[in-house]
Amino acid sequence: MRLLLTNDDGADSPGILLLAHALRGAGHRVFMVAPSSDNSGVSHSISFFKGSRKLAEIQKDSYSFDGTPVDCVIVALRGGIPELDATAGGAPLDAVISGINRGANLGTDIVFSGTAAAARQGAFYGIPSLALSLVHGQGETWHWDMAVAFAMERLGDMLAYWKPDSFVNVNIPNRDEKPLGLVHSFPSLRCYSDRIDVHSAADGNRYCVAKLNEVGARPDRGSDWKAVSENNASLSEIFIHPVLASQCR
Repeated sequence: MRLLLTNDDGADSPGILLLAHALRGAGHRVFMVAPSSDNSGVSHSISFFKGSRKLAEIQKDSYSFDGTPVDCVIVALRGGIPELDATAGGAPLDAVISGINRGANLGTDIVFSGTAAAARQGAFYGIPSLALSLVHGQGETWHWDMAVAFAMERLGDMLAYWKPDSFVNVNIPNRDEKPLGLVHSFPSLRCYSDRIDVHSAADGNRYCVAKLNEVGARPDRGSDWKAVSENNASLSEIFIHPVLASQCR
Protein backbone atom coordinates (compact mmCIF):
# COMPACT_ATOMS: atom_id res chain seq x y z
CA MET A 1 0.00 0.00 0.00
CA ARG A 2 0.93 3.65 -0.46
CA LEU A 3 0.50 5.38 2.89
CA LEU A 4 0.83 8.85 4.39
CA LEU A 5 1.89 8.70 8.03
CA THR A 6 1.57 11.67 10.41
CA ASN A 7 0.94 12.43 14.10
CA ASP A 8 0.67 15.25 16.64
CA ASP A 9 3.53 14.21 18.96
CA GLY A 10 6.20 15.28 16.49
CA ALA A 11 8.46 13.71 13.88
CA ASP A 12 10.79 12.28 16.54
CA SER A 13 8.09 10.41 18.48
CA PRO A 14 8.75 6.67 18.90
CA GLY A 15 5.13 5.91 17.98
CA ILE A 16 5.48 7.22 14.44
CA LEU A 17 9.10 6.16 13.87
CA LEU A 18 8.55 2.55 14.91
CA LEU A 19 5.32 2.32 12.92
CA ALA A 20 6.97 3.77 9.81
CA HIS A 21 9.84 1.28 10.15
CA ALA A 22 7.46 -1.67 10.52
CA LEU A 23 5.27 -0.61 7.59
CA ARG A 24 8.28 -0.14 5.33
CA GLY A 25 9.69 -3.46 6.46
CA ALA A 26 6.41 -5.10 5.41
CA GLY A 27 6.80 -3.69 1.89
CA HIS A 28 4.50 -0.66 2.06
CA ARG A 29 5.50 2.66 0.47
CA VAL A 30 5.35 5.09 3.39
CA PHE A 31 5.56 8.87 3.19
CA MET A 32 5.95 10.38 6.67
CA VAL A 33 5.11 14.06 7.21
CA ALA A 34 4.88 15.06 10.89
CA PRO A 35 5.15 18.26 12.93
CA SER A 36 8.65 19.43 13.80
CA SER A 37 7.55 19.81 17.44
CA ASP A 38 4.87 18.46 19.78
CA ASN A 39 1.41 19.64 18.66
CA SER A 40 -0.75 17.67 21.08
CA GLY A 41 -4.20 19.15 21.69
CA VAL A 42 -4.27 21.53 18.71
CA SER A 43 -7.45 19.95 17.29
CA HIS A 44 -8.08 20.90 13.63
CA SER A 45 -5.92 24.02 13.73
CA ILE A 46 -4.43 25.23 10.43
CA SER A 47 -1.44 27.53 10.84
CA PHE A 48 0.63 27.59 7.68
CA PHE A 49 -1.55 30.20 5.95
CA LYS A 50 0.11 32.75 8.27
CA GLY A 51 3.43 32.55 6.45
CA SER A 52 6.09 30.35 4.88
CA ARG A 53 6.91 27.21 6.86
CA LYS A 54 9.82 24.79 6.50
CA LEU A 55 9.33 21.28 5.09
CA ALA A 56 12.57 19.44 5.89
CA GLU A 57 13.47 15.98 4.57
CA ILE A 58 14.81 13.91 7.49
CA GLN A 59 15.50 10.85 5.36
CA LYS A 60 14.05 9.41 2.17
CA ASP A 61 10.26 9.89 2.15
CA SER A 62 10.28 11.25 5.75
CA TYR A 63 9.73 14.94 6.49
CA SER A 64 9.18 17.31 9.39
CA PHE A 65 6.99 20.37 8.88
CA ASP A 66 6.77 23.55 10.94
CA GLY A 67 3.03 23.32 11.45
CA THR A 68 0.12 21.40 12.90
CA PRO A 69 -0.92 17.81 12.09
CA VAL A 70 -3.63 19.08 9.73
CA ASP A 71 -1.05 21.36 8.07
CA CYS A 72 1.10 18.27 7.47
CA VAL A 73 -1.70 16.43 5.66
CA ILE A 74 -2.64 19.44 3.52
CA VAL A 75 0.96 20.24 2.61
CA ALA A 76 1.77 16.61 1.79
CA LEU A 77 -1.26 16.15 -0.46
CA ARG A 78 -1.46 19.56 -2.09
CA GLY A 79 2.00 20.18 -3.45
CA GLY A 80 4.61 19.81 -0.71
CA ILE A 81 5.36 16.30 -1.94
CA PRO A 82 4.60 16.33 -5.68
CA GLU A 83 4.40 12.55 -5.83
CA LEU A 84 1.35 12.70 -3.52
CA ASP A 85 -0.43 15.65 -5.16
CA ALA A 86 -3.44 14.08 -6.85
CA THR A 87 -4.39 17.45 -8.37
CA ALA A 88 -1.09 17.42 -10.30
CA GLY A 89 -1.19 13.79 -11.38
CA GLY A 90 0.35 12.19 -8.30
CA ALA A 91 -0.50 8.55 -7.62
CA PRO A 92 -3.38 8.03 -5.15
CA LEU A 93 -2.84 6.96 -1.56
CA ASP A 94 -4.37 3.86 -0.05
CA ALA A 95 -4.64 5.37 3.43
CA VAL A 96 -3.67 8.17 5.81
CA ILE A 97 -2.54 6.92 9.23
CA SER A 98 -2.15 9.30 12.18
CA GLY A 99 -0.18 8.00 15.16
CA ILE A 100 0.66 6.02 17.06
CA ASN A 101 -0.24 8.72 19.58
CA ARG A 102 1.24 8.91 23.07
CA GLY A 103 -1.96 8.79 25.16
CA ALA A 104 -5.66 8.14 24.75
CA ASN A 105 -8.00 9.64 22.18
CA LEU A 106 -11.20 8.21 23.60
CA GLY A 107 -14.64 9.75 23.17
CA THR A 108 -14.63 13.48 23.90
CA ASP A 109 -10.82 13.57 23.55
CA ILE A 110 -11.39 13.48 19.77
CA VAL A 111 -12.60 17.09 19.90
CA PHE A 112 -9.19 18.27 21.14
CA SER A 113 -6.92 15.77 19.42
CA GLY A 114 -4.46 16.74 16.69
CA THR A 115 -4.07 13.02 15.98
CA ALA A 116 -7.78 12.65 15.24
CA ALA A 117 -7.82 15.90 13.25
CA ALA A 118 -5.11 14.69 10.88
CA ALA A 119 -7.16 11.56 10.16
CA ARG A 120 -10.24 13.74 9.67
CA GLN A 121 -8.35 15.86 7.13
CA GLY A 122 -7.36 12.75 5.21
CA ALA A 123 -11.00 11.71 5.13
CA PHE A 124 -11.98 15.17 3.83
CA TYR A 125 -9.93 14.26 0.76
CA GLY A 126 -11.83 10.98 0.41
CA ILE A 127 -8.86 8.85 1.54
CA PRO A 128 -9.37 5.97 4.03
CA SER A 129 -8.00 7.43 7.26
CA LEU A 130 -7.08 5.94 10.61
CA ALA A 131 -6.11 7.47 13.97
CA LEU A 132 -4.10 5.21 16.29
CA SER A 133 -3.47 5.89 19.99
CA LEU A 134 -1.76 4.07 22.85
CA VAL A 135 -3.72 4.58 26.07
CA HIS A 136 -1.49 5.31 29.06
CA GLY A 137 -2.23 3.00 31.97
CA GLN A 138 -0.42 2.15 35.19
CA GLY A 139 3.32 2.72 35.39
CA GLU A 140 5.75 4.73 33.30
CA THR A 141 6.49 2.27 30.50
CA TRP A 142 5.10 2.85 27.02
CA HIS A 143 4.71 -0.48 25.22
CA TRP A 144 5.39 0.82 21.72
CA ASP A 145 6.59 -2.50 20.28
CA MET A 146 3.37 -4.20 21.36
CA ALA A 147 1.23 -1.39 19.90
CA VAL A 148 3.09 -1.45 16.58
CA ALA A 149 2.86 -5.24 16.35
CA PHE A 150 -0.89 -5.11 17.03
CA ALA A 151 -1.43 -2.32 14.51
CA MET A 152 0.47 -4.25 11.84
CA GLU A 153 -1.44 -7.44 12.61
CA ARG A 154 -4.89 -5.79 12.47
CA LEU A 155 -4.32 -2.96 9.99
CA GLY A 156 -6.50 -4.51 7.32
CA ASP A 157 -9.31 -5.12 9.82
CA MET A 158 -9.13 -1.51 11.02
CA LEU A 159 -9.22 0.00 7.54
CA ALA A 160 -12.08 -2.31 6.53
CA TYR A 161 -14.35 -0.27 8.83
CA TRP A 162 -13.67 2.94 6.91
CA LYS A 163 -16.55 4.52 5.02
CA PRO A 164 -16.65 7.80 3.07
CA ASP A 165 -17.26 10.86 5.29
CA SER A 166 -15.67 9.17 8.30
CA PHE A 167 -12.36 8.20 9.84
CA VAL A 168 -11.53 5.22 12.02
CA ASN A 169 -10.38 5.88 15.59
CA VAL A 170 -8.51 3.10 17.42
CA ASN A 171 -7.22 3.07 21.01
CA ILE A 172 -4.83 0.34 22.19
CA PRO A 173 -4.40 -0.39 25.92
CA ASN A 174 -0.83 0.07 27.15
CA ARG A 175 0.17 -3.41 28.37
CA ASP A 176 2.90 -6.00 27.86
CA GLU A 177 0.49 -8.28 26.02
CA LYS A 178 -1.50 -7.47 22.91
CA PRO A 179 -5.18 -6.56 23.44
CA LEU A 180 -7.63 -9.41 23.84
CA GLY A 181 -9.44 -8.22 20.73
CA LEU A 182 -10.45 -5.32 18.51
CA VAL A 183 -13.88 -4.21 19.70
CA HIS A 184 -16.26 -2.04 17.67
CA SER A 185 -17.46 0.67 20.07
CA PHE A 186 -18.99 4.13 20.30
CA PRO A 187 -17.18 7.24 21.60
CA SER A 188 -17.43 7.62 25.37
CA LEU A 189 -18.37 10.69 27.38
CA ARG A 190 -15.11 11.81 29.01
CA CYS A 191 -14.96 13.73 32.32
CA TYR A 192 -12.18 16.32 32.81
CA SER A 193 -11.05 17.83 36.12
CA ASP A 194 -8.28 20.14 34.96
CA ARG A 195 -7.75 23.49 36.66
CA ILE A 196 -5.66 26.62 36.29
CA ASP A 197 -3.20 27.97 38.87
CA VAL A 198 -2.96 31.75 38.69
CA HIS A 199 0.05 33.70 39.99
CA SER A 200 0.24 37.48 40.32
CA ALA A 201 3.61 38.91 39.31
CA ALA A 202 5.50 42.11 40.07
CA ASP A 203 4.93 43.30 36.51
CA GLY A 204 1.22 43.59 37.26
CA ASN A 205 0.17 40.66 35.11
CA ARG A 206 -1.31 37.32 36.11
CA TYR A 207 0.37 34.14 34.88
CA CYS A 208 -1.65 30.97 34.38
CA VAL A 209 -0.40 27.38 34.57
CA ALA A 210 -2.54 24.41 33.59
CA LYS A 211 -2.80 21.57 36.10
CA LEU A 212 -3.85 18.43 34.23
CA ASN A 213 -5.61 15.90 36.43
CA GLU A 214 -6.74 12.36 35.67
CA VAL A 215 -9.46 12.04 33.04
CA GLY A 216 -12.45 9.83 33.78
CA ALA A 217 -15.28 8.53 31.63
CA ARG A 218 -18.89 7.45 31.97
CA PRO A 219 -18.64 3.64 32.04
CA ASP A 220 -21.28 2.90 29.40
CA ARG A 221 -21.39 -0.63 28.07
CA GLY A 222 -20.27 -0.62 24.45
CA SER A 223 -18.18 2.56 24.73
CA ASP A 224 -14.56 2.87 23.67
CA TRP A 225 -13.54 3.56 27.28
CA LYS A 226 -15.25 0.37 28.43
CA ALA A 227 -13.57 -1.67 25.70
CA VAL A 228 -10.11 -0.41 26.64
CA SER A 229 -10.77 -0.88 30.38
CA GLU A 230 -11.45 -4.55 29.62
CA ASN A 231 -8.07 -4.88 27.83
CA ASN A 232 -9.46 -4.69 24.32
CA ALA A 233 -8.53 -2.22 21.61
CA SER A 234 -11.47 0.02 20.77
CA LEU A 235 -12.50 0.93 17.23
CA SER A 236 -15.00 3.66 16.33
CA GLU A 237 -16.01 5.25 13.04
CA ILE A 238 -16.17 9.03 13.48
CA PHE A 239 -18.34 11.13 11.15
CA ILE A 240 -16.36 14.10 9.81
CA HIS A 241 -19.10 16.66 9.16
CA PRO A 242 -21.14 18.79 11.60
CA VAL A 243 -24.73 17.63 12.00
CA LEU A 244 -27.83 18.95 13.76
CA ALA A 245 -28.52 17.28 17.09
CA SER A 246 -31.94 16.26 15.77
CA GLN A 247 -30.24 14.18 13.08
CA CYS A 248 -28.53 12.08 15.75
CA ARG A 249 -31.71 11.07 17.57
